[in-house]
Amino acid sequence: MALLSVSDLNRLVRELLDAEPLLQGVMVQGEMANVRLHSSGHLYFSLRDAGASVRAVMFRGQARQLVFSPQDGMQVICAGRVSLYERDGSYQLYAEMLEPAGVGAEFLRLQQLKEKLQAEGLFSPERKRPLPLLPRRLGVVTSPTGAAIRDILSVARRRYPNLAVVVAPVQVQGPTAAAEIAAAITLLAEQGQVDVIVVGRGGGSQEDLAAFNQEEVARAVAGSPVPVVAAVGHETDTTLIDLVADRRAATPSAAAELAVPVVAELVAGLQMAVSQMQTALDHHLALAGRQVDAIVSRRVMSRPLTMLEAKQERTVRLEKDLGQATGRRLQEAKARLVEHSGRLAGLSPLAVLRRGFAVVEKEGKAVRDASGLRVGDRVRTRLQVGSFESQVERVES
Repeated sequence: MALLSVSDLNRLVRELLDAEPLLQGVMVQGEMANVRLHSSGHLYFSLRDAGASVRAVMFRGQARQLVFSPQDGMQVICAGRVSLYERDGSYQLYAEMLEPAGVGAEFLRLQQLKEKLQAEGLFSPERKRPLPLLPRRLGVVTSPTGAAIRDILSVARRRYPNLAVVVAPVQVQGPTAAAEIAAAITLLAEQGQVDVIVVGRGGGSQEDLAAFNQEEVARAVAGSPVPVVAAVGHETDTTLIDLVADRRAATPSAAAELAVPVVAELVAGLQMAVSQMQTALDHHLALAGRQVDAIVSRRVMSRPLTMLEAKQERTVRLEKDLGQATGRRLQEAKARLVEHSGRLAGLSPLAVLRRGFAVVEKEGKAVRDASGLRVGDRVRTRLQVGSFESQVERVES
């Protein structure tokens, strides 16, 4: 029996595991747990079922190629090899491929991306803008050789013959398509030369339409300051930009009909509006003319001086009546004043003095009772004419 160090033991077990062909290419299905994406780019997780669990790691190179985001609780199929991590003395699964169990990786990626963008509000109806009524220029992002560009131009020229169309040619499928589409949308919007943008292509398989399900394209549509109409595939096809765009059309031709008005209909509507305005104006002018005629026909308008003379005569008559009434009121007031003056004269103390009586005052007040006097008091006696002062020598009550 050999004596081994811990390191020797772990190395020996690793070599035994690495030498076992069955463990160098295994596929394991289980539920993901403890999922952690390290800052280095390595993905660490565990796979488990009802009876056991095993640690697993996927190195940065393979983790970058995943098209979905691994999450706790997700059922996956993991392909790789089994070996021993010598430092910890624990065996683990070194994953080289990871697929969702029961659903495709692309489908899961798209579902996760939809949930992400919806949580950010990119699908919200409140952020969608109305299309311009009469665009000056139409921007089109599509393949320059496909049927979509021919359909869009045909519809646009029929509906609005003089409309300027700016085409941004791009690949609509393939590895570079998503980047080209996103860049073209951004370029048209930033240049400010178009009022509305149509983005689309003809129908195809889900693989053919994959470029329009990429995050960079969806964010370019959502970030465009110019309204965007999505026209990808046929009526039954739905892509990510259909949910983000301001309007969705079932086909490229329908997109052109949404973005481009029928100029002839606009002109006819404008002419009708002008006619209605003219009719309304004529009606109001006729009504105003009748009102003016009615005013002019009044007597005050036909003989304005006669009315003024009548007003002047009435004013003179009122002035005369006012003067007479004022004179009578003054005479009546004078008569009442004379009457009241006579009565006041009869009640005046001076009238008593004229009859031979006198008024004795002490300190400016009339003396009515002799008991209010004292021997030696100085008093004033007021007569009808003049007064004199005297001194009291005797008081008789």
